[in-house]
Amino acid sequence: MRAKASDMHSKDCVKVAVRVRPFNKRERDAGSRCIVSMVTSSITIQDPRESQSRRTFSFDYAYWSHSSFAQDSSGLYVPEEPGGRYADQHSVFQDLGEGILENALQGYNATLLAYGQTGSGKSYSMVGYGPNKGLVPKLCGRLFQAIRENQDTRQCQVFFSMLEIYNEQVVDLLSRGSRTPGGLRVREEQQRGFYVEALRTVPCDSATQVEQLMEQGTRTRTTAATNMNANSSRSHMLIILQLKQIFSKESITKQSNINLVDLAGSERQRSSGSEADRLKEGTAINLSLTTLGNVISSLADVAVGKKVVHIPYRDSVLTKLLQSALGGNSRTVMIATLSPADICYEESLSTLRYAERAKRIQNRAVVNESPTERLVKELKAENARLLQRLSRLGQEGRRANDETKELRQLLTHNELQIRAIQTLWEQHLQEALKDWEQQYANITQERRMMQMHPYVLNINEDPQLSGVVKLFIEEGDWHIGLCDSSLRSISIKGLGIQERHAVFRNEKRRVTLTPLGGSKVIVNGNTVFQTTELQHLDRLILGSNCTYLFIGYPSERGGDDWSRYDYDYFQSELAAAEGIHLGESSAGSSQTDPSLLAVFYDYVKLMPMVAEANQMSQELNKGVQFKLEIKNLALSDSKGHDLQKDIVVRVTSLGSKQVWMWSKAKFVNRKFLMEDAYQQHQVENSGDNRIEGLSTAASVRDNDPFWDPVEPVLLGTAHLWLQSLAFRIPLEEQLEVLGSEGTEEAILQAQLIPCTSTGFPMGEDDILIDPSELLGRRLDFQLVLEQCCGLRWIREVRNRGVQIGFRLFNCIQPLYSPAVWHNVNPLLDHRVHFASLHTSQPLLDYLQSSAVVLELWGLQEGCTDLTSSLDGVRMTTEGIFIIEEVGPTDAALVDSPELGFSRRALQQDLEQLKSVNASLRKENQSLREKLNAARNGVEGVRGRSLRPSCDAEFARSLKVFYHSMTSVRGQLQRLRRHRPSEESDLLGLRLFVDEQNRLLRDFSEQLEQSVSTLKQDVAAIVRRKRERSGIWS
Repeated sequence: MRAKASDMHSKDCVKVAVRVRPFNKRERDAGSRCIVSMVTSSITIQDPRESQSRRTFSFDYAYWSHSSFAQDSSGLYVPEEPGGRYADQHSVFQDLGEGILENALQGYNATLLAYGQTGSGKSYSMVGYGPNKGLVPKLCGRLFQAIRENQDTRQCQVFFSMLEIYNEQVVDLLSRGSRTPGGLRVREEQQRGFYVEALRTVPCDSATQVEQLMEQGTRTRTTAATNMNANSSRSHMLIILQLKQIFSKESITKQSNINLVDLAGSERQRSSGSEADRLKEGTAINLSLTTLGNVISSLADVAVGKKVVHIPYRDSVLTKLLQSALGGNSRTVMIATLSPADICYEESLSTLRYAERAKRIQNRAVVNESPTERLVKELKAENARLLQRLSRLGQEGRRANDETKELRQLLTHNELQIRAIQTLWEQHLQEALKDWEQQYANITQERRMMQMHPYVLNINEDPQLSGVVKLFIEEGDWHIGLCDSSLRSISIKGLGIQERHAVFRNEKRRVTLTPLGGSKVIVNGNTVFQTTELQHLDRLILGSNCTYLFIGYPSERGGDDWSRYDYDYFQSELAAAEGIHLGESSAGSSQTDPSLLAVFYDYVKLMPMVAEANQMSQELNKGVQFKLEIKNLALSDSKGHDLQKDIVVRVTSLGSKQVWMWSKAKFVNRKFLMEDAYQQHQVENSGDNRIEGLSTAASVRDNDPFWDPVEPVLLGTAHLWLQSLAFRIPLEEQLEVLGSEGTEEAILQAQLIPCTSTGFPMGEDDILIDPSELLGRRLDFQLVLEQCCGLRWIREVRNRGVQIGFRLFNCIQPLYSPAVWHNVNPLLDHRVHFASLHTSQPLLDYLQSSAVVLELWGLQEGCTDLTSSLDGVRMTTEGIFIIEEVGPTDAALVDSPELGFSRRALQQDLEQLKSVNASLRKENQSLREKLNAARNGVEGVRGRSLRPSCDAEFARSLKVFYHSMTSVRGQLQRLRRHRPSEESDLLGLRLFVDEQNRLLRDFSEQLEQSVSTLKQDVAAIVRRKRERSGIWS
């Protein structure tokens, strides 16, 4: 469905269209739900975390391309029913493309901006795929159709330019020569405004020629992205069509520029996963989009009447070139694309806000007159004046030979200049046709080679750049790498590519690949070190991230679908080789956990970035290694529920063995800063083949993206369950401290000891049968951390230390044990006394269902110890932490020495009164029992006197049961962690099954024995009670 709110040509405001795309594979696998709805030209987005939170936006055009579509026999996506709500490519072009074309033919400058996060459908809307052509090819086709239809009334000239902006550098994608260091310069003229100096403009006379130039530009973009280690989703692409229309009869010339802009991905990191970084974010990588947002905001403020002192056009290359499109001489359309999936909520909301600001901008478009045509007019007028002057000189009969000669020379010069201007177009067109013929010959040759030889096809993260480069493997041996001097070599560039990286051998219609000199070669996700025979559709990764798909001989190809082997497929294959198999359901479940899938795709996305960061670290001699980890993969909260999983990057200094844990957002930011440092290093060493580390002067440590100040690292957690405290039963445990991915980091010995207010441990007689007896009463207990054994953190590097952190019930800030250093089995001997002055039902529920999570923190040389923050913590003068109280008078709290002393005296008096009251109640109860005994006989007294003894016996049985269940719980944890080795063969799997059966038998026997013992004890207690009461004779 397309909704049209107003006519495109009524005002010179920026027109904004929003298009909602279908779910992609990632979103379908994750079970995403649609959070975007559309009514006419209004779009509503719902916060997936809060169903009542909705935001509604209105735009000039709204396109629903999410559902209700089908694919016809020609491959076109069309509405399922005639007149359906689905907006296809033709609908979008009718509204946006036709308006842009009409503006250009009228002589106005016209601009189309495509904005949205990476993967939101920008490329599909702008370029399209297969028969579903996008705005750019449709616009070019209609432009040349309009030129042919009006060729009797006007002469038209079309020039094509294509450029890319990456990291504030301009790259000419149609340049014939080598890439200019630092990119092309952007200059400014009063007449032209900002323009790119030395940008190649190619005359075109057909849509086919434009498509060929776009393919050539895409090929250049692919090669540049590989050579410069650039991410195409972070670059902006501009296509400039210059249209000149000469109306001979009216003696009018109209000249307009059509700017088609594919902006870089607008995605931002989620606030929940971001953290402050000491280095500025993104530097020049994000500068263009940030500045564009500032320009749009300033222009939007101007449109509503606010006073704006400065509009920052000059702050970035992109905004300089788009000055006329935003607030200037242009009629502009923005198409914002977004995903309707709940997992993309923040990015989609950000896109809608951005588009809403853009629609307020007002431009001042005027019809343009060509400076060249004006010059011709001026020269012709000057020639007419010169001829008139010459005729007057002849009529007057004067003999002014010198003056006449000078006038005739000037007249001849002007006529030559006019002729040169008029023939310039024909010359340019002839040169372009020669280039086009050469390009066509190259394409023909390439297609002929594809039908004769096997080849490898490049695969890029940007689908537009995939399949552009084809490297043919003819008969014989072919070296592939940086080398380009040998006749039998295939030259490629990229991170981690060696001078001679590998050898392709094509012999007897069999192709093999042999790595050379320790170079990195991966085939189908597995690293290879020896000669490997390639099969059709094998996936190759050379160096850090140069990805290729092997295409065999034509006889091997058949009708295979190659499209499924996209960039994500390559990275998923690598992840599977590392043991990440989240694409398949496990444990018999029909669907994988959506949260795990989201993490899996983040893992896949970051894998190539980590490989590139490691390669840059190696080439720059930084001595830093990066490794992806899944945070909280095997960890749970105090209730035993799985924690939210996320991707972190473990950074290790190979020299000092220092470790940092970076969030996803921090690593992505640092990766772009590393690229800056790497490119600067490449420029500095361009004349030297040696690769040396950057000097201290060139790269100050504080500005080094590979370095950070050391800080404590969370190594793992252990759970100490609190249920025994509800019965006032002491608990002693040996806890396994598990790392984020389930590895055993240490064994921690801990105790929970119910105690009196003075810290004296309670005995068996104080055990409770019913936890509700605690309600309203005081509860004291001690958490004792005795010893940590087998610390892997310190076993790896001796000059390290550890601390234990924990928080209980409503404690906001964690408490930490003192730091211990240089000891694999340190004695902690840390004891903390907690007290509840008035036990409530929430606290009792917490004790019965929760655990205290003990966090093991690793300390490194140079970092400060973690300290307990006592802000908001209630504490007595004896150092007892109060976790619950009724009011401020219930405990001797530390406010001031005098007040604390007074409250302590009052508390002592209160305790004495309670003791006297309890004695009186006990005496009163005794008197009542004697009175009842006198009435009912001695047997009744005897029966009642047995109750305390039976209760004590039952409490002892319950204590034994809890201790036995501790070992049962440990056995269950061992069962959960017991997994087969990934390298296991059939014999190994059989051994694993035998071991698993043994562990299950042990677990079953321990559980049965614990329950049986408890049953026997309870039965014995009941039997003795009945025997003593005389029920059984």
